[in-house]
Amino acid sequence: MKAVIQRVSKASVEINNNIVANINLGLLILIGIEEADSREDIEWLTSKIANLRIFGDEKDVMNLSLKDIDGDVIIVSQFTLHALTKKGNRPSYIKAAKPDIAIPLYEKFVIQMELEIGKKVQTGQFGADMKVALINDGPVTIIIDTKNRE
Repeated sequence: MKAVIQRVSKASVEINNNIVANINLGLLILIGIEEADSREDIEWLTSKIANLRIFGDEKDVMNLSLKDIDGDVIIVSQFTLHALTKKGNRPSYIKAAKPDIAIPLYEKFVIQMELEIGKKVQTGQFGADMKVALINDGPVTIIIDTKNRE
């Protein structure tokens, strides 16, 4: 499971000219799922994200987590995070899980993140053509791969 975590001062997701998700201070999380991902990956990753100290304290030092600031979250499924680009110029997505595996894991990830932060998270729509807008605050962008826990 790969995640791109972006600290945002504002983010939204639009589908067919309709805003389906909209937050202010918080995180926009792009999540890529592969077939080998498990419940353990979900639990580890959601805990890691919820507790990352990437928000500024009173001295503007990154000492506060999403939980500490009661921030909001948008989670967007993005299979392209598993793009393989070694050969040629057309990325291969063979490592990305097929929808029958990815959708249940994505839904479990959303539910687990809600449990971690104690509030509802907003989402895009799995498989939809989405327009994602954000103001990356900092900018702060962190990439985490559950297969490479360091």
